[in-house]
Amino acid sequence: MKNFLLFIALLATSFMYAQEAIIQGIILDDNNKPLTDVNINVLGTTLGTASDKTGFYRLVVPANQKLTIVFTSVSYKSATIKDLKLDGKAPLEFNPVLKTNIEQISEVFINNTRTKEFAGIININPTIVRAIPGVQPGVENLLKSLPGVSSNNELSTQYAVRGGNFDENLVYINEIEVYRPFLIRSGQQEGLSIVNADLVRNVNFSAGGFQSKYGDKLSSVLDIDYRRPTEFGAGIDASFLGVNAFVEGTAFAKAATGILGVRYRNNSLFVNSRETEAITRPVFIDAQTYLTYQVSPKFELSFLGNIAINSYEFEPLTSQTNFGTVNDAQALLIDYDGGENDQYETYFGAIKASYDVNRLLNLRFITSVYHTQEQEHFDIFAQYRIVRPNTNIGGDDLGDVDVNRGIGRELDHGRNDLDALIVSLEHKGTLEIDTGKKENDQLDWGLKFNSEDIRDRLREYTVIDSAGFNIRPASVPANDQPYFSYVAPLDSFETLSADNDVQVIRLQAFAQYSSRGYLGDHEVYWNAGVRSHTWNVSGQDIASTTQTVFSPRGQVAIKPAWKNNNMLFRFSTGWYDQPPLYRELRNQQGVVNPDVKAQKSVHFVLGNDWSFDWMAKDGKNRPFKLTSEAYYKNLTDVNTYTLENVRIRYRANNNATAYAYGLDVRLAGEFVKGTESWISLGYLKTEENLDGRGFIARPTDQRLKVAFLFQDYVPNIPNLKAYINMVYSSGLPGGSPSYADPYDFQFRLKDYFRADLGVQFVLVGDKKKAKEGSWLQNFEEFSIGAQIFNIFDYNNQISNLWVRDVATSAQYAVPVRLTPRVFNLRLIARL
Repeated sequence: MKNFLLFIALLATSFMYAQEAIIQGIILDDNNKPLTDVNINVLGTTLGTASDKTGFYRLVVPANQKLTIVFTSVSYKSATIKDLKLDGKAPLEFNPVLKTNIEQISEVFINNTRTKEFAGIININPTIVRAIPGVQPGVENLLKSLPGVSSNNELSTQYAVRGGNFDENLVYINEIEVYRPFLIRSGQQEGLSIVNADLVRNVNFSAGGFQSKYGDKLSSVLDIDYRRPTEFGAGIDASFLGVNAFVEGTAFAKAATGILGVRYRNNSLFVNSRETEAITRPVFIDAQTYLTYQVSPKFELSFLGNIAINSYEFEPLTSQTNFGTVNDAQALLIDYDGGENDQYETYFGAIKASYDVNRLLNLRFITSVYHTQEQEHFDIFAQYRIVRPNTNIGGDDLGDVDVNRGIGRELDHGRNDLDALIVSLEHKGTLEIDTGKKENDQLDWGLKFNSEDIRDRLREYTVIDSAGFNIRPASVPANDQPYFSYVAPLDSFETLSADNDVQVIRLQAFAQYSSRGYLGDHEVYWNAGVRSHTWNVSGQDIASTTQTVFSPRGQVAIKPAWKNNNMLFRFSTGWYDQPPLYRELRNQQGVVNPDVKAQKSVHFVLGNDWSFDWMAKDGKNRPFKLTSEAYYKNLTDVNTYTLENVRIRYRANNNATAYAYGLDVRLAGEFVKGTESWISLGYLKTEENLDGRGFIARPTDQRLKVAFLFQDYVPNIPNLKAYINMVYSSGLPGGSPSYADPYDFQFRLKDYFRADLGVQFVLVGDKKKAKEGSWLQNFEEFSIGAQIFNIFDYNNQISNLWVRDVATSAQYAVPVRLTPRVFNLRLIARL
């Protein structure tokens, strides 16, 4: 592969170096904000392009010729470069500023519908991603405010979409698929998201019915683009939770660009605020870089790299959890010995080569390596008492223990180690087909090879005794001591032991065709494609098994030529197969089953976008969009699982069918002038049928969700800004013991409600410049502020801890609660 890339580079350099050149940059308006859809044309030729959402454009032109290039956009005065002559040695950086055109013009019809809107893809502004508060700030924090996306754990960056689980979501950075650690079992262990928000240029998200060019997962796709800097810049975002910093710049006459982000995070502020008193050291560090080099006007190389080192040390001391009702108040008191020591180290690198054969054909070659080494070691001994506290309000002994209802001890032991290496080689191509229409048709294709090598050692056991009697697994005969002697061997309550050496080889391919045109006066878009995925599972003491699946998919959208032209209707359908990754091959006892089939889902998604103006109190119209999607998913060969905090334990047997349906609605717009906010509403129902026993709720059956993401500022102090992120969702069916038959236990957790508030005072920003000579004059942005997480101090619950009392044969469901109200300070500075 290395020699092949070098050959392409030499060929492209020698053949095209003196024939073509590049002009590129970012187009801004009077307020230094990026301008979208600015037309850039070379007079006297058919050459042209348009700026993207960030204002960036890139135009390939003939070298060593005098050219006139014109920049035009509705409502702005045009800009012209005359007699431009480029030698083609390096791209020319030109960042024009278009002035507002205040002249009165006649009626103009503007069609600004983007292809992404036709395809049902949500585009999120990166500046909102960086501004909105959250325990785990970043892209995933913002996704959780969208309809159809759910997560009942603010400490985790993982999310479920429309009834799927955490493993059913695709994540791409610059067309490169990225992965998460395998052994994470709780949100407080998780650390940083793979996506560094400081590096993000563009965020696209699809909650279902996505195109064939995206991979083989059942639920969603998150497509991230990192930005290419055009000049030197740096920034820092510091708080009590840690520090994020980045630096960016260009070199070699701007033919090379680079951006580096470093993050340090310590979750002690949240972990120590919970009910368990503990000594904790949750430290997470990572460094990411994105480098590009323009070898020639047609050939570009880029590198994406990431190193993440997560360390989680946890030594619990004591805890008290109060639960029950006023009439039946109870408390669980625990004294601990031992601790937990987890380490997660991941290394990721990818090289991408992009070659423009001509203005219509682009070829890309990607190679990536992902290596993770994970250690999960713990020995925690807990001695517990179930007590009844005194509830005599006004008494001197309020809260003191009145009655001991049960005592017990539990020992949890684990020595889990995993080493995984994933190597991939991929080719993608895009061909624009000139059909004489305003928009060209487009053919996309791709071929990908994956090699996965996993070595996994699993050693876990749990020993429980209550009042001196050992608690055995539910699968063994009941213990009726002391009335009858028990002759069966003493077993631990739960034991997992396995050594797995597994290799998985994958070959994937896709092809899709997109077209945009008119049916009469109505604008129409359609897309059709197919994917294939062949994989082989083998390894030590594992029979080699090969399987293949095919996934056809299609989309159609129409924008009627109505008077206001503000409606868009779309329909998506297709087969979505999810061939198993390693975790899906491993059953609840840790044994690998190579015969696990791909889970299958058929999507039907019907959507509508309604764009309109809303008359504000100031008499001016503000843009809004109401997006609605109804969906139905039929699932077969379902690999059922239990969910413990964020750890998924599969049964690895494809023994179920399932369905999911629902409605997602989002109203987005300028509720406050100059800001973007939205309200989301989602309804979902998803059930599964295990072995023909009847339909029951899936672990992700979250019926109702309402979310508010709101930006505001003080009218008389516009530089004092406020950000509110609020989510309410009904309880998940996660209150049952993990070992229980789901048909016997269908308990639900309490509803989830959380509101995070951030207040930031802007000293320097888009609308406020520093005074000449001030120490702030070199800053592009400088602000200080405060954050209050869980401002209403609502006791959210992630699961139940089940404790036993042998004397009464009772089990008590003790809530495991999430973080209470926490206060944080924040400073943001950017050059």
